[in-house]
Amino acid sequence: MIDQSPKVLVVGAGMAGCDAAYFLASRGVEVILVDCKRKNPNPSQKLTSFAELVCTNSLKSLQEHSAHGLLKHEMKGMGSLILECAQKHAVPAGDALAVDRVKFSEEVTTRLQDHPLIRVIDEEVVDPISFSKELECGYIIVASGPLTTKGLEGWIKDVISDDDLYFYDAIAPVVDADSLDFDKLYFKDRYKPVGEKEAEQADYLNAPLTKKEYEDFIQALVEADKVEAKNFEEYKFFESCLPIDIMAERGADTARFSCMKPVGLEMPDGTTPYACVQLRKENLLGSAFNLVGFQNRLKYGEQTKVFRMIPGLEKAQFLHLGSVHRNTFLNARKVLNTDLSCKKNERLYFAGQIAGVEGYTESASMGLYVAFQVLRKILGKEPLIWPTETGIGALVHYIQTNNKPTPSNINFGLLPSVELPKEQRRDRKNRKKVKKMLASKRANDIFDREILSEVRDVRF
Repeated sequence: MIDQSPKVLVVGAGMAGCDAAYFLASRGVEVILVDCKRKNPNPSQKLTSFAELVCTNSLKSLQEHSAHGLLKHEMKGMGSLILECAQKHAVPAGDALAVDRVKFSEEVTTRLQDHPLIRVIDEEVVDPISFSKELECGYIIVASGPLTTKGLEGWIKDVISDDDLYFYDAIAPVVDADSLDFDKLYFKDRYKPVGEKEAEQADYLNAPLTKKEYEDFIQALVEADKVEAKNFEEYKFFESCLPIDIMAERGADTARFSCMKPVGLEMPDGTTPYACVQLRKENLLGSAFNLVGFQNRLKYGEQTKVFRMIPGLEKAQFLHLGSVHRNTFLNARKVLNTDLSCKKNERLYFAGQIAGVEGYTESASMGLYVAFQVLRKILGKEPLIWPTETGIGALVHYIQTNNKPTPSNINFGLLPSVELPKEQRRDRKNRKKVKKMLASKRANDIFDREILSEVRDVRF
């Protein structure tokens, strides 16, 4: 049954909130957009306008056959305000989409404030359900971002998430399987028998290190340049989740008795390495691996240099580098439905980084996805589950199936692998490029064929 008088409350005017509000309003739905930055900005915010790019002015690659490129194809098809304004205020950045932060933010703000179906309120929301009732809104989208206010954080934890709200983000690097030297690595799960059959079924890939390789690696970690905590963050690490560089600073053998412990990881010849790095499959297809326990504070360039010291990773291509920073995000697998509505209240949705993604375009795309699902609900339609071969579908699938909540950028490791003919598999030089091209084309084709018409037809 169609809701005859829908009104949607959107909490937060970042990437996700702005795109969600504009998507709904441009399709005939009244929106109330609430943000508190003009009254109570957090320490990272410098502008009074919306959609502020805090960390960088880049919205990543424009290349058609990149992961961010295929995501932008879907955002464009959905009429993304964020993407449109970014392209209008782009600055030279090679193959990347970088913007003039001030002009971009001002353009987004003006477009939203001037829209006849959008009402902007400068206020802090600490109880979205009560606030929505006061404004007679039947639907809520919380898009409060990685630095959600303490009041709203408390409400989410008490009412929605219990212990499934995370305030600290520790991310291990993720590496492309095609860039690994498997001749130097071996499959084995800790303490499991060594054998051909067991190795085929193992979840972990292991990189053994000699004493000298280990000592050189630890020294490089100690000497590497680190990212300092920003003024709105405070590094407080759990002992069970220490960054690898802090372990190195605590003593030469600390990591060897922790995430680089060799015990139970005998090599195929039966000997035990001096130390060992474990790589865990990032997806069922094994097209990407994460370095277990390797969350770190190293600058990105340093990570690439230091982690390529690990045997088998000399030419590693990283889909996602490691980090530790303050963040607020939900365990979407436990708390949210596939359309990102709340399991406890199906008229309450979460979008953007708080839902468990990382990055500007990823957050904006989740805002579009949630707004699309809200509009379907308003029209009395069932949620539309996106194929995992698409960029948005892959992101939703990732946050809905990841056992250990870890925010992620869009990358090809989230998409189902593309099978290549035998001749192309043998072409190691071009194999990776071909796989990306085919995965991008497949994503675009599926979006254009299965999703685009649904997006165009959905309107109040």
